[in-house]
Amino acid sequence: MSPLQSAVIGAGFVGRAHIEALRRLGIPLLGVLDNSPERSEATRAELRLPRAYRSLEELGADPQVNVVHVCTPNHLHFAQASALLRAGKHVLCEKPVAMNTRESAALIELAREHKRVGGVNYNLRYYPLCQEARARIASGAIGEPRLVHGKFLQDWLFYPTDWNWRLETELGGDLRAVSDIGTHWLDMAQWLTGRKVVEVCADLATIIPTRQRPKGRVETFQSAAGIATEPVKISTDDYASVLLRLEGNLRGVMTVSQVSAGRKAALMWEVNGSEGSLAFNSESPNSLWIGHRKQANQELMKDPSLMTPAARGYSAYPGGHTEGYPDTFVQLFKDFYAYIEKGSNSRPEFPTFQTGHDELALCDAIAESAREGRWVKT
Repeated sequence: MSPLQSAVIGAGFVGRAHIEALRRLGIPLLGVLDNSPERSEATRAELRLPRAYRSLEELGADPQVNVVHVCTPNHLHFAQASALLRAGKHVLCEKPVAMNTRESAALIELAREHKRVGGVNYNLRYYPLCQEARARIASGAIGEPRLVHGKFLQDWLFYPTDWNWRLETELGGDLRAVSDIGTHWLDMAQWLTGRKVVEVCADLATIIPTRQRPKGRVETFQSAAGIATEPVKISTDDYASVLLRLEGNLRGVMTVSQVSAGRKAALMWEVNGSEGSLAFNSESPNSLWIGHRKQANQELMKDPSLMTPAARGYSAYPGGHTEGYPDTFVQLFKDFYAYIEKGSNSRPEFPTFQTGHDELALCDAIAESAREGRWVKT
């Protein structure tokens, strides 16, 4: 069991994924803070947690808590993370880490000043076969990367009656599909190839310009059917396509959409190199496609006994035993907590506050490009 003890702020869809992963790792979870004392107590009782915190100040003052997971709406991240860092806590924050690069830069400096570790939950790079692909690319298995392309498609906001707080700019920010799922894809592409995006050319669109906002509370991915609504104008992006130029003359393109019927959470990427290709789809996460020119293509089923040593440790179960979305949280948290426990000065393998800052800078460049209709350097 880890000597570090944790707490979670926010117990919605993603907060509960954090709680489950912490329990699987045997990391002591001391309590939860929700959006009111009453909801905190209800969540504590439902999930059988030791403590229900009544305020951020009460949580920050708990000397037994070492790490806090911030799983609240985007507009709260900076204030909560900065207060926790000042209180001496390590912070693992949901993305985006802040609402803008000014805030994210301040978090980097606060973490440095207080000698705390800050991580951002770009968990999708922790699918075992994504780890395998990265190791193969780094080893030269597909030669020099030439192209990286793909998409992240969902349908959970397909209807005008679909609603979530991310649709409101004051809560989620000026970008939505790009910020919410596009940053996952961009993180994946850069991490897989080891190349940073240096220039973007973007096209954004609000496919559904008016939506029906429920007058009652609706959790993420839950239907608002039967709840009274009111029409609201929408300005955030349902869709985006972005041309990419990365370091080393690597070229790419990303498409994201939250209005693509039948696509539930399809993060798809392909890297084409001078000697071969690799491709992955998160809706079939236990299969990695390997492309060749002069021999038959291959498909690697997730099996740690067949994976490279660098990736093998990110697969917890033997071949034939499926690993998916919840397991990515476990593997990221394993890296994060191990880094804190070691007090390491080495380069962290998990996504850091710097990662989150860089993604926000990319979002700024994408927004500027779409607005001005030109290539923009990052």
